[in-house]
Amino acid sequence: MENRLILLLIMLSAGILHTVILCGQQQKEKDMPGVWVPDPGNGRYKNPVLYADYSDPDVVRVGEDYYMTASSFNCVPGLPILHSRDLVNWSLVNYALPKLFPLDSFNIPRHGNGVWAPSIRYHNGEYYIYYGDPDYGIYMTKASDPLGEWTKPHLVKAGKGWIDPCPLWDDDGKAYLVHAWAGSRSGLKSILVVHRMDPEGTALLDEGILVFDGHEEHPTIEGPKFYKKDGFYYIFAPAGGVPTGWQLVLRSKDVFGPYEARKVLEQGNTKINGPHQGAWVNTPDKNEDWFLHFQDMGAYGRIVHLQPISWKDGWPLMGTDLDGNGIGEPVSEYRKPSISYKGGPRCPASSDEFNEPGLGLQWQWHANPEQGAGFPTGRLGYLRLNAKLRPQGTVNLWDVPNLLLQKFSAPAFTATTKVSFYPMQEGDELGLIVMGMDYACISLLNTPEGLQIRQITCMGASGGARDTLVDQRSVGSNNLYLRVRVDEGAQCNFSYSLDNVIFHRLGETFTATPGKWIGAKTGLFCTSTIPTNDSGYANIDWFRITENAK
Repeated sequence: MENRLILLLIMLSAGILHTVILCGQQQKEKDMPGVWVPDPGNGRYKNPVLYADYSDPDVVRVGEDYYMTASSFNCVPGLPILHSRDLVNWSLVNYALPKLFPLDSFNIPRHGNGVWAPSIRYHNGEYYIYYGDPDYGIYMTKASDPLGEWTKPHLVKAGKGWIDPCPLWDDDGKAYLVHAWAGSRSGLKSILVVHRMDPEGTALLDEGILVFDGHEEHPTIEGPKFYKKDGFYYIFAPAGGVPTGWQLVLRSKDVFGPYEARKVLEQGNTKINGPHQGAWVNTPDKNEDWFLHFQDMGAYGRIVHLQPISWKDGWPLMGTDLDGNGIGEPVSEYRKPSISYKGGPRCPASSDEFNEPGLGLQWQWHANPEQGAGFPTGRLGYLRLNAKLRPQGTVNLWDVPNLLLQKFSAPAFTATTKVSFYPMQEGDELGLIVMGMDYACISLLNTPEGLQIRQITCMGASGGARDTLVDQRSVGSNNLYLRVRVDEGAQCNFSYSLDNVIFHRLGETFTATPGKWIGAKTGLFCTSTIPTNDSGYANIDWFRITENAK
């Protein structure tokens, strides 16, 4: 009896500890200044529920918890894990991929490659994520706790152009996997293929059955998600291309078809272009169904919307049918899901005081992190960035791996950082950057004449263009506040201050552009151009995202 009591206490303590960790994360993120808040606290929500680049979102509900993952391409860590209790308020709680594999390939920036359109599922007490790498094949990683450590990715199927996989474990224990094709690698596109898979989810058992051809009416069909309901197999899949497409649903009584097809969500007369590719989930009482999908917003990336689902004759309709044509259109605001949620509004953190023994989860590198590129210092209260040597042959920052960046998190915001720069040799540089296919930055450069503060732009960075010096001034201190203000339309203006009170505008307005399959990002870099045995460095006291001053 005593042993049973001790075991019960241990189990309860573990559960309480898990809850404390999760609630602590939620509380920390809730207390962060959220520039975009989808929950006004009146029982309704506004779209998007995530004004940030979480492309190709997929969601699974386990009990009362919702977990989302999304494409992360070449950004590291990859496969973000977000958590919500009500589908409106989300926190970024983990990543499933600390590094991208193969390591040798992703130790340098591979823009637009890496993690494409993952799916997340819960099966036999474990969470599974499948994702396609268009150059290597289909991978799987799993975890018993989504907030814990995920397994090293397992290559389920090697291949070129195999993308957007999603598993289905059937009622009889058999397993299947559906996926799409990337024409750029395989020469095939606009078709969906279903495979038998071993019950462990580790290997495909056949070469696949083509179940849908979208060439005539639904070109560029991709991103399939596999479900079963009331004896029907459903494949939810977007078609028509990212900026202008629509959401399609396929239905069949047999896993291998034939499948009927119906368009269930389109832009219609709304401003929500290309509404598609996402996740069907229900509420814990299973009385309501919802769909999360993305909208392509250019420099802001693929932001996430939430749509109600209604059913008629075994077919879903997403959003509301405003024009009466039987196809849903996205809502801009709506009542919140009928879920008992007592937490306040929250969103993924963006500001970072650098007072913890680890980077905030909002930060990602442009490639697998270089050894010694940076160190959180925990209780010392700053982030140390070292001036890493730029890779040989680089002409701009496009191919520099040690860019520490985060997503745009609102249509308008201001990013300010307090820095102390300690260069060791000529050419050492520290900067606050807005990065996309083009980029601009405000940076401190060590020159023979002393520290210079500069605005640099690079138009056509992805094509090998060189930096253009827009403005440059001498500065008499290595302790500065660097700032970029982003206004509607991704209009960016840079400034600096010696006292965090008076800011001096530098350079000219820069219009941010998206990166390769991702939105623009903002963050920090610290580089050098001369090999040394003791690099220069910068201490980053804090990085804060705030609302724009009027």
